[in-house]
Amino acid sequence: MRYSFLSILANGLNGQSGWKPAWRDAAPKPSYDVVIVGGGGHGLATAYYLAKVHGIHNVAVIEKGYIGSGNAGRNTTIIRSNYLLPGNEPFYEWSMKLWEGLEQELNYNAMVSQRGILNLYHSDAQRDAYARRGNAMRLAGADSELLDKRQVRAMYPFLDFDNARFPIQGGLLQRRAGTARHDAVVWGYARAADTLGVDIVQNCEVTGFLREGGNIVGVETTRGAIRAGKVALAVAGSSSRVAEKAGLRLPIESHVLQAFVSEGLKPVIDGVITFGAGHFYISQSDKGGLVFGGDIDGYNSYAQRGNLPVIEDVAEGGMALMPRIGRLRLLRMWGGIMDMSMDGSPIIDRAPVPGLYLNAGWCYGGFKATPASGWCFAHLIARDEPHAVAGAYRLDRFRSGHLIDEKGVGAQPNLH
Repeated sequence: MRYSFLSILANGLNGQSGWKPAWRDAAPKPSYDVVIVGGGGHGLATAYYLAKVHGIHNVAVIEKGYIGSGNAGRNTTIIRSNYLLPGNEPFYEWSMKLWEGLEQELNYNAMVSQRGILNLYHSDAQRDAYARRGNAMRLAGADSELLDKRQVRAMYPFLDFDNARFPIQGGLLQRRAGTARHDAVVWGYARAADTLGVDIVQNCEVTGFLREGGNIVGVETTRGAIRAGKVALAVAGSSSRVAEKAGLRLPIESHVLQAFVSEGLKPVIDGVITFGAGHFYISQSDKGGLVFGGDIDGYNSYAQRGNLPVIEDVAEGGMALMPRIGRLRLLRMWGGIMDMSMDGSPIIDRAPVPGLYLNAGWCYGGFKATPASGWCFAHLIARDEPHAVAGAYRLDRFRSGHLIDEKGVGAQPNLH
């Protein structure tokens, strides 16, 4: 069923009795051309583009829980392409372009809102760094504007410009950036992939891999063995655990990233704002709650919950940026498991074990990368060669020294 104004009108007149399930809850078949492990945004996007772009329809997406039960539903919904390094910026700009046409592509309201993102700067050195980043963005075809203090004050007069420990001097603005509804993105890709014949298998956990002659030829699951021509991993924070079942040790550590939602307010923040003197970012949801977050928790964990010191640190960052946030009540918080690579950038590559493909190490960039990640991972699986915009995301870069150190945190886990 195609969603449209006429379908909404017709079902409204017949008591909403004509709607069908958005996708089938499929049972696993004995074999597929491709099995994708992970039913989040990246896995479902990969399945969709395999079918739509490459004509590979005999595909299964297997998920240990329900669709979108992992990081896909545990993030702050920000989409952007304001990166600096040549290994990253073309990729995220391609993702931004896919976001812009996603709802028409999937025939699904993903609530993509290009409300803009403003990265604040607080010193001359930071201004120069943002100017460099803005120039790199423009060279890659993205939009950027370097604003001074007066221009930022005109946009957000309630920020603390003069009395803060780190007074605001300006910001780097990307107007095409914004937010998207995380759940809707997952549902949209699941529905579109199902329409093209992809099997979506829920409550099916991988317990091991099938091997023949050293090659991966399928997966062992809680619902039986499934053979496959190719097996692709897109399991976010569980990448290390699942890859270990195939005998791989990845250059990844898993940490919890917390996010928070306040009580509902009237519209106050119409874009996304990041604090340049600390790790704090904030936007406002359509329901009125302020959605914000900051740094990862400082210890390794697979638990989808965080600890109180990080809550205090994030709240301090918010207070330093906009003191009025101290009057708000916090409604809830949650934690997603971040697979932190050693250089802060992702991996899209064939594994050292033949038949296995990796999509991992997304750090803070997972949700915003969803469309391009699926596009490039599908390209790699179908053609056994990296897509042009993802060519730097090789697994062997950690051995060769071709790191993509976007954030400048270094290739050491204690510096994440």
